[in-house]
Amino acid sequence: MSETRKKRRIGVVTTSRADYSHLYWPLTELAAHPDVDLGVFTLGAHLSPEFGSTIQKIERDGFPILARIECLLSSDSDTGMAKTIGVAMLGLADALTAWRPDLLLLIADRYEMLAPASVAVALRIPIAHIEGGEVSQGAIDDQVRNALTKLAHLHFTSTPMARRRVIAMGEEPWRVTRAGAPSLDHLRRSALLDRAALEARLGLALTPPTVLAAYHPVTILRDTTQEADALFAALAQAPGQLIFVYPNADAGSYALIERTRALAEMRPHTHIFVNLDAVTYWSLLGQVDAMVGNSSSGIMEAASFALPTVNVGMRQQGRERARNVIDAPAETGAILSAIRQALSPKLRKTLRGMANPYGDGTAATTIARVLTTVGLDGLLIKQPAPLPEEANPESAENLATTKGTGFSPYIDTAKTAGALAPEEGFSGNPPGDQPHSADPGDSQPGKKAPGRP
Repeated sequence: MSETRKKRRIGVVTTSRADYSHLYWPLTELAAHPDVDLGVFTLGAHLSPEFGSTIQKIERDGFPILARIECLLSSDSDTGMAKTIGVAMLGLADALTAWRPDLLLLIADRYEMLAPASVAVALRIPIAHIEGGEVSQGAIDDQVRNALTKLAHLHFTSTPMARRRVIAMGEEPWRVTRAGAPSLDHLRRSALLDRAALEARLGLALTPPTVLAAYHPVTILRDTTQEADALFAALAQAPGQLIFVYPNADAGSYALIERTRALAEMRPHTHIFVNLDAVTYWSLLGQVDAMVGNSSSGIMEAASFALPTVNVGMRQQGRERARNVIDAPAETGAILSAIRQALSPKLRKTLRGMANPYGDGTAATTIARVLTTVGLDGLLIKQPAPLPEEANPESAENLATTKGTGFSPYIDTAKTAGALAPEEGFSGNPPGDQPHSADPGDSQPGKKAPGRP
């Protein structure tokens, strides 16, 4: 950008400890960029004392907080979740109207993210979305994630398969960049704690075997804690030391917290932490002997430590996983058997040198590069995807009448964009404007839309 051009305003929304730990390094890159005016919009569990008031961590890190939106109802129901979305929309409507960012960055699949996405659509603010194209069929997160994908205009996926899935949903390939999971940037760029420092911070000795437990409500089920009975029965019998972290602020979270406290009262060597900052949590993944629960961190981040993970029940059903993951149904015997397998030195030995499919810790640089260089003019206008034959009632007839003529009934958006584009000449796939990566399955910074650089 030239010195006379105004800085690009980029807003970032964060709702909880989980997404902030993923956003830390993209925020760091954007805050340091000379041509970016960064603004952070905080809401949800960040402002809740019950969940640790994690906004204090953002304040200590020094990122510019433009809005603190109180919206999380002190509720343990799905109705409370739905009302939280509505309250968040009211606050965000005022906050985003006042600042009007050029781009709004959202991440993942928390239900609260539907609020900023909906407001941004109404205000015609282009949306960039991180971690689309993934699958978790046991949670409403799956529908939220897919909704955010369709509302977004730029996409940063964690894996090549996720990128293909986003494109299969009708998103133009130039808009979709495979960046990797930004949480893994901590493993490359943050100074993780060694065992002694970690024990001092936690106030306990990590005597083997130590198992980390992270378990959340299964929000696709009417009874979101339906699978918890089997887990807690298994953990009561599991060997060694247990370290629990609080669940997400979903319907059923309070019930799970009470179950966890009750277990800690009757089971020796069981510890509960409301919140662990990102560096402490990732350091813990590198020092414990196994992990159990239904958290995505057991799949996305634990693989970088070759940490055996027992994935319980259906919450993460369908998510890509590496060979450190042992899937167990929500049955006490099956969970206990999987924990014993996870604690086996033989299994740990076989995991040495394994690769993490979610990236190599360079996501933030890629995300910041695209956000600061993509053209903004016309970014809101997305070209429709070609219709498959079975979805087009005229296609069979067209194929029959045009066979051998060289004519295809499918719409080529690249070729027809000129005829369909408005006067400013925007099209979703500008002729002669090539993607930054020649590999169609592993995009680097997406193709620029025409207009401002």
